[in-house]
Amino acid sequence: MNIVFMGTPDFAVPSLEALLKEGYNVVGVVTQPDRPQGRKKILTPTPVKEAALRHGLPVLQPLRMRAPEAVAEVAALRPDLIVTAAYGQILPKGVLDLPQYGCLNVHGSLLPKYRGGAPIQRSIINGEKETGITLMYMAGGIDTGDMIAKAVVPIEDEDTSGTMFEKLSQAGAKLLMEQLPLILTGKAARIPQNDAESTYASNLTREDERIDWNATSREIYNRVRGLVPFSGGFTLWNGDVFKVWAIAKPVEQTASATSGQVPGTVLELSEHGIEVKTGDGSVLLTEVQPAGKKAMQVGEFVRGGQMKKGMVLS
Repeated sequence: MNIVFMGTPDFAVPSLEALLKEGYNVVGVVTQPDRPQGRKKILTPTPVKEAALRHGLPVLQPLRMRAPEAVAEVAALRPDLIVTAAYGQILPKGVLDLPQYGCLNVHGSLLPKYRGGAPIQRSIINGEKETGITLMYMAGGIDTGDMIAKAVVPIEDEDTSGTMFEKLSQAGAKLLMEQLPLILTGKAARIPQNDAESTYASNLTREDERIDWNATSREIYNRVRGLVPFSGGFTLWNGDVFKVWAIAKPVEQTASATSGQVPGTVLELSEHGIEVKTGDGSVLLTEVQPAGKKAMQVGEFVRGGQMKKGMVLS
């Protein structure tokens, strides 16, 4: 049986590795094109491409999966099954119709909630207490296909998108291995989604990274940890972007967060953090990045002496 695997980020690598470890015949890997990374814009392969090359697997990197030549390349691999995990492109009908066992997707949420491209980040930003993996059959819509099985994963208070990506990538690989024998023998469940219960997790934008100090301490805390380690949150300080990479657990209704100060006011500065007033209390920033500088622990930044108590972050 020929399996074609489609995926792009680190999240997808454990599923590919699990297929290979269990002896499944992966005949090719499809991933996104190499992209420039870092300040030097070095052309960098995707984590899935790196994993595929380590195992000597053929790699396809179509710019547009909908292009006829891309569909033809996948068809040439003669897939009996296609497995996807965070590939990043919608598969056209010409690809969905290729394999006799269908196209499976390892999706990072408990469908039908959080369909779309950023389910893990949105779950944390929205303050969810749990998320998970849904193994599903792919259909024409975005994450609308019939569900096969789910695995629930709690979101701990200290979790970031980075830690949840790792937890869910492992949970996804495990669920895929548990269900694949049932899928291949026709014994797997096939559960239609209830569209009335669906929510959509759109890809994050620059505006999603902006911290609104009028929000509650918990909302700001959730937003920043939902953006880490990919972008962090940001505010403005002296007219320049001031990034926030870590916040201690929120402090609600603190004595220092007096009603006479506007949200965004710097209440205290110490080696332990920068306390900033929020809509209902304060938060303690513990890792920051001023414009033109590297990210740093707050103690190093505070010793520079440029930010003062009473300044307002906007």
